[in-house]
Amino acid sequence: MTMLDDRQTAAPWPAAYPQGYAVVDVETTGLARDDRIVSAAVYRLDARGDVEDHWYTLVNPERDPGPVWIHGLTSEVLEGAPLFPEVAAELSERLAGRVLVAHNAAFDWSMIAREYARAAVTAPVEQRLCTIALSKELRLPLPNHKLESLAAHFGVVQQRAHHALDDARVLAEAFRPSLHAAARGGVRLPLLECRPLTEWYDSPVTPRSGYRPAQAQGSWRPSRRRPACPYPNPGRYESDKPLMQGMRVAFSGDTSVDRELLEDRAVEAGLHVATSVSRLTSLLVTNDPDSATSKTVKAKSFGTPILEESAFTHLLRDVAPARTVTVPKPSPSSE
Repeated sequence: MTMLDDRQTAAPWPAAYPQGYAVVDVETTGLARDDRIVSAAVYRLDARGDVEDHWYTLVNPERDPGPVWIHGLTSEVLEGAPLFPEVAAELSERLAGRVLVAHNAAFDWSMIAREYARAAVTAPVEQRLCTIALSKELRLPLPNHKLESLAAHFGVVQQRAHHALDDARVLAEAFRPSLHAAARGGVRLPLLECRPLTEWYDSPVTPRSGYRPAQAQGSWRPSRRRPACPYPNPGRYESDKPLMQGMRVAFSGDTSVDRELLEDRAVEAGLHVATSVSRLTSLLVTNDPDSATSKTVKAKSFGTPILEESAFTHLLRDVAPARTVTVPKPSPSSE
């Protein structure tokens, strides 16, 4: 497919559209609450999506670098990198007054917000835009919601997948024609409010259950068997309510976040990751609910709730604790 010709935009540019964007990508040690950013990149774009400049930095996470086999950043590489508080001001300069744009923006925003909170600084971000959500608004004929699929649709060549600077470049180049397509079609941009964290309490970093260290790379890889979920299944997920520890979650199809990391994040939150769908399944996560995979077909036949990945990762940020069984105290009359 050829890239859209932006010069064909006939209608006036929507006045309600933002005046500038910051296309962001971060690589991290994982997906959990206490995971850290190891690299970050920002492409600043003007109101029409044209690139103004770009910026990239490594960040010392002060812990093991996590999935080295994905982002390629070892402990040795990150040892001399600046700490996040040392780059926070420079990052703020590039984010201030702009809409944060990312692929699965809920994840990138949550990681950035937590880093700012640790540094006791307020993140200068008021709104974010997820390019997954925008591609759905535009009804782009994508086979899945991976960045590489969005890039291929607009003819953007990806050079170094999971390198923050190249991922941000690819997204910036794919976002510009998406933005112009939205303007031509009068599409309302799917902007969401960003509420920065104002305080942070560090918890001790504990070894990941079910993971073993890779001594050659100073990292970790998933074992074949996950530990059993210690919480009882509370039943099915209910719309507009939080996830609850013990819920059985199944995944189907491609995910924009590495599947193993996404499952690991679910396990760390106290959820049970199921390999199949049954009547006991609390929730199915898929970016293609209309597909005819065995899991989606079973989920629909059982009436199992189905959520898209971006909504699921948002819910993972605040999973409710498992219900505890309380023993009623005897009444005075029974003593």
